[in-house]
Amino acid sequence: MGMNATFSAELSRRHFLQAAGVVTAAAWAGIRSRASAAPPSIQLLDTKIISQQPEYYHGWPTVARRANGELWVTCSGGRQAHVCPFGQVVAMTSRDNGATWTYPRVLLDSAIDDRDSGVIETAKGTLLVTTFTSLAYVPLLEKQMKFAEVSSKGWSTKGMTPDDLARWKACHERLNAAERQAELGQWLVRSTDGGKTWSTRLPTIVNSPHGPIQLGDGRLLYAGKELWTGKKRTGVCESRDDGKTWRWLAEIPTREGDTAQQYHELHAVEVSRGHIVVQIRNHNKANSGETLQTESSNGGRTWSVPHPIGVWGLPSHLLRLRSGKLLMTYGHRRPPYGNQARFSDDGGKSWSEPVIVSGDGAGGDLGYPSTVELADGGLLTVWYESMKGSPRAVLRQARWKMEI
Repeated sequence: MGMNATFSAELSRRHFLQAAGVVTAAAWAGIRSRASAAPPSIQLLDTKIISQQPEYYHGWPTVARRANGELWVTCSGGRQAHVCPFGQVVAMTSRDNGATWTYPRVLLDSAIDDRDSGVIETAKGTLLVTTFTSLAYVPLLEKQMKFAEVSSKGWSTKGMTPDDLARWKACHERLNAAERQAELGQWLVRSTDGGKTWSTRLPTIVNSPHGPIQLGDGRLLYAGKELWTGKKRTGVCESRDDGKTWRWLAEIPTREGDTAQQYHELHAVEVSRGHIVVQIRNHNKANSGETLQTESSNGGRTWSVPHPIGVWGLPSHLLRLRSGKLLMTYGHRRPPYGNQARFSDDGGKSWSEPVIVSGDGAGGDLGYPSTVELADGGLLTVWYESMKGSPRAVLRQARWKMEI
């Protein structure tokens, strides 16, 4: 079950993002975040691979810590490559702060590709796991089928093996074209018994890799992008019933010269009651490849115009630490390849210079880090990464702490 490097290189996140398809000033309007403060010193305790199925490609994980201290990691597993038809939503758990992890369990497996997965525990103790379904693999499959038709050998030496092509085609043809289109959507599953049983798939309006957050007023807020509809909105929706149903709340405005179609993969954090910060993966011409930030001072009903914060790297995950500091962790897809973190002491108005959580990556197929704070104040970050010499991406973990 192998694809050569030429074909694997085509299976990029950018390929997927291209396929996926009135400003009200908040209290923070006009404030421009900046990277200014010196970074804190950190101590890296250990880094290791935590995925346990080397035959599969693992992508886009999220880590969450439950109130009882149990850690959950969900991701897209069961994959052959960065883009393929085989993705599943899988989960692993740890009861010893990441020292050991359970073997992965499949939570959701639709007939098309199930991708990025977020996970949180709500204030009511409910586990929510998010994902979205995709047909981004279809143009690649059609290209390989065309190669097979014209090649004198029956298959392309620059692409899939005949066995790969047969597997992709068999998976794809489990549904007809109309059924495949009906499978597209943004989804979550819920568990009210600690992950023993799970609901059917529920729609969420928007998607983003790390999913929604819990607000202090009891609502769930989901900052993301509406996929697969003609609206293609970027903004926030909310749930007032613990994730069972969602309603659109507000669109996030665009900067002059930007298009909302080039805003991707948002994540939010509540700084204080009603004051929310959202960061955005930006691929507009201005500040392309950087993280943009927008703020709301009224619980998400209106948002400031997104602005750069001086951070090259994406997408980011936001966390409010018990100290009140904000932490952002994000992928860094140029040397040093890996994942970096920055801190804010002023609610996101300014961000520290970066600290390197991992910097030993072989290339840019990595990132999507998320972080939890452990009981002792230590930090645990999980991300995905294609390691040198390996055709399949793995999940990696770093345990680290700030030095006082």
